[in-house]
Amino acid sequence: MDLHLSEAAPSTAERDAIDTAFAALAAPSPHQDRVTRSVHAGHGARSRRHLLLPVLHAVSDTVGWISEGALNHIAITLSVPPAEIYGVATFYAMFSVEPRAPRVVHVCDDVACGPYGGEEIISVLERELGPEGGGHRLGADPDAASPGGDPGAGGPASRESCWVRSPCLGLCERAPAVLHQRTGEPDLSQAPARPDDVLAATRATGEQVAADADRVFADASVSAPQSGPRGTLPGGGPLRLLRRVGVVDPGSLDDYRAHGGYQALRRAVDLGPTRVIAELKDSSLTGRGGAAFPTGVKWDGVSAAPERPHYLVCNADESEPGTFKDRVLMEGDPFALIEAMTIAGYVTGSATGYLYIRGEYPLATRRLNAAIEAARARGYLGDDVMGEGFAFDIELRRGAGAYICGEETALLESLEGFRGEPRNKPPFPAVSGLFGKPTAINNVETLYNVLEVLDIGGPSFASVGAGRSTGPKLFCLSGAVAKPGVYEVEFGTTLRELLDLAGGLRGQMRTILLGGAAGGFVMPDQLDVVLTLEGARDIGATLGSGVVLVFDTDADLTGTLRRIAAFFRDESCGQCVPCRVGTVRQEEALARLERGAPLGSRETELALLDDLARVMRDASICGLGQTAPAAVTSALQLGLLDAPPAPNGNRNGKVPH
Repeated sequence: MDLHLSEAAPSTAERDAIDTAFAALAAPSPHQDRVTRSVHAGHGARSRRHLLLPVLHAVSDTVGWISEGALNHIAITLSVPPAEIYGVATFYAMFSVEPRAPRVVHVCDDVACGPYGGEEIISVLERELGPEGGGHRLGADPDAASPGGDPGAGGPASRESCWVRSPCLGLCERAPAVLHQRTGEPDLSQAPARPDDVLAATRATGEQVAADADRVFADASVSAPQSGPRGTLPGGGPLRLLRRVGVVDPGSLDDYRAHGGYQALRRAVDLGPTRVIAELKDSSLTGRGGAAFPTGVKWDGVSAAPERPHYLVCNADESEPGTFKDRVLMEGDPFALIEAMTIAGYVTGSATGYLYIRGEYPLATRRLNAAIEAARARGYLGDDVMGEGFAFDIELRRGAGAYICGEETALLESLEGFRGEPRNKPPFPAVSGLFGKPTAINNVETLYNVLEVLDIGGPSFASVGAGRSTGPKLFCLSGAVAKPGVYEVEFGTTLRELLDLAGGLRGQMRTILLGGAAGGFVMPDQLDVVLTLEGARDIGATLGSGVVLVFDTDADLTGTLRRIAAFFRDESCGQCVPCRVGTVRQEEALARLERGAPLGSRETELALLDDLARVMRDASICGLGQTAPAAVTSALQLGLLDAPPAPNGNRNGKVPH
């Protein structure tokens, strides 16, 4: 391939980061001791495009931004045109192709954090660090970066740190939440975050800072109030999905095995792939990511596909506002996900599994990386898993801040080194997925349920709940509830019972957003709805990703909906016109309503919102555009936007006018 490069050259730090990442990720040929770019020129190098995302991470982690020289060196290394690399790098919110401060503070101002301290943190950071996105070290030499040095050595803190507003960081139960991107040092999360602690973290140095931040999450009962040795379901039965969270040491494989770990994999091997698939079909287990597709049918399709190789992908890019259940599972019980993926690989005939985790989950990423290494060292991953004659291994890939990559085909595009833009379907991934091969893609919670199916058997699993809603289910409660967190219940529990499990409400309830930003609202007279796929549908709602976000009577719902609309506007990949334009127009109309300055009458604006919703729902390529107006449509139907917002009312997340 003829690459047309600029004259920009990489710095030494950038070159070393790219070369080191490439050597670690690209497997050497049988005839050489190490990987070299010259050996992989032409078609061989182009086949390495799937390494683009981790190589971009390597540069960003080391230098703090991705320069033109770095783009050129990546282009030469992977034989990918620099313009295409630029297109990928600018697709993700966590990357920058302009010089920026080596420390970036992402402050969640979304619907669960903004009104619960997020805006206060933003006010303090704006005063101390300057305006949003400030603190740029313009013209900085990447080789001169000193991430381990004294932040004050090169001038005021504002030259070393900057802050930006962020969509949901998946820490809603601990609101408000902050993520620190730290050049040359491990990223870290703070939640609940206090302004003084956030400022202190921008100035602290060393890897111990991240370790100290991780220890704050040691008490699992904060995120999963049911968890712990005495945790039970509402009826008194034992927890299933959360049973090891807060009980086992997430860093110990021996402790995991002592609490039943790897018994499900042993049973799967004893049964064989065909009988495991039969158990899954008997269980009626459906996907827990929102689409609710039967897991047994999906695995059967991939297993039976004649084309080889097959691939397994775990979708851990949990980015729906208000959703954090997968994060809690991965942080508290990481080996269970490794075991479940190994079972899926064995059953579907996949020798390689990709675990695509959200880039904003540093603690979960660290724990999963450690779990993968431990499992590999003990023979639970590799060329001969447990001595049973089958090969399976896992590659962990970090996302970089793109909600759309939670859509399964956009995730595949991201893994392959392209912009995360959804594909047209059919063909579906089970037929033509990763690298054009049959691929099984499963959500994190779905895979944890597979362990339960193998533990108690498919028919027993199906006896809980009914129809397509069987087994245990996790819900994410946040907002105006007494004890926010992840709660495990059996399908068939009512919404009222779930709220009681969380200690009831704080204040007087106005409405509940069920299913996430792409869900709908539930009113106080609907609390006895049965939480099943069918029960939610009967009231015009959806369970979605399991979000239960409670709003009290002080909440500014117009501001809330505008923040949701701004989220979809920002996260649209821009591939199709109905979504690209519709999300912008939707946010603009809500902004005018929020300001009390409609174009024409208020009724005209509401009618416009209804028309936009119809177009996006009917003509968008993927689920993002189709569900972007769902919450707004629900609010319109329930009359939640009938009255103009009160002057100087509370806001659930601010959006610049």
